[in-house]
Amino acid sequence: MPMKPITNLLASASLLAAAVAVSPLHAATKLSIVTFGGAYESAVKQAYLEPYTQASGTTFGLEAYDGGLAKLSAMVQANNTTWDVVDLESNDAIAACDEGLLMKFDKALLGDSSDFIDGSISECAVASMVWSTIFAYDSSKLKTGPSQVGDFFDTAKFPGKRGLRKSPKGTLEWALMADGVSKDQVYSVLGTPEGLERAFSKLSSIKNDIIWWESGAQAPQLLADGAVVMVQAYNGRIQSAVDTDHKPFAIVWDGQIYDFEWWGVPKGAKNAKAAADFIAYASQPEVISQLSRYIAYAPPRSKALEHIDAQTLKGLPTAPANFGNAVQIDVNFWTDNFDVINKRFQVWLSQP
Repeated sequence: MPMKPITNLLASASLLAAAVAVSPLHAATKLSIVTFGGAYESAVKQAYLEPYTQASGTTFGLEAYDGGLAKLSAMVQANNTTWDVVDLESNDAIAACDEGLLMKFDKALLGDSSDFIDGSISECAVASMVWSTIFAYDSSKLKTGPSQVGDFFDTAKFPGKRGLRKSPKGTLEWALMADGVSKDQVYSVLGTPEGLERAFSKLSSIKNDIIWWESGAQAPQLLADGAVVMVQAYNGRIQSAVDTDHKPFAIVWDGQIYDFEWWGVPKGAKNAKAAADFIAYASQPEVISQLSRYIAYAPPRSKALEHIDAQTLKGLPTAPANFGNAVQIDVNFWTDNFDVINKRFQVWLSQP
């Protein structure tokens, strides 16, 4: 969500040092960068693109898309790649790398990358931010609020309706955690017939109290309307409701399910070297930390947290106080199993 603007991003000595490290060879380059548009694109422009242009002379042509690999694949197959940098969801980043649609990324360009969260650097891409699925409640209506994922399933202690996304992804992980499965064992248990049955059994215990949502905007609205006592939601949606709409919502971070967004350089990109240099720049702790000033997404490296003010840090998934019992969504698990599990989920939904 929008934060207070920075008067001059390059006023800080650390940011200036990061910016001037840009190679002068790219001073006249124009990079074509593809993102998901909207508030995220606006934040990217303020945090990365405008400072980079000021430091290096490199400019950017922006294109918004809805994800997927169809257009990228067509470009690569036709040997006519017009994108230089592409913003990818995790499943697309993995598939694009496997299918040879992305250039290999030289990890050495990042310098010391030991503080990156595990799994946030791949052979072909670098994580640009972290977002998560959490649950929230209205602090003006609950004097003593929930504090752990098990509370979401405890309708005796916290009576009332629950809002859940109409999908097994994320929901079944929570069901197992609420039933005592540790975060490290969630997917190994969910990958067994007995574990899947256990997850659905736990979910059934609150079935009559669930209100399902399908659009991210519905989650905070359900809470605002008082239709639910707690709601599963994307952290950015809730934080925006707090910061922009001044809603008295509180986030419960226990059991949050987080995922990455990625930067990649398409195979055949005409400015591949300049694109990789930009990604390296945008990944530096002093720079990547700036995104959180404009939208409630977190940097995927711990050194960046040192550059974020305490108030902003409180609303980020990777803040030390929020990240202790976090689960990284297993994209490969859901790629392999979503269709089968979702069929089971749809049957379960139809049952009384």
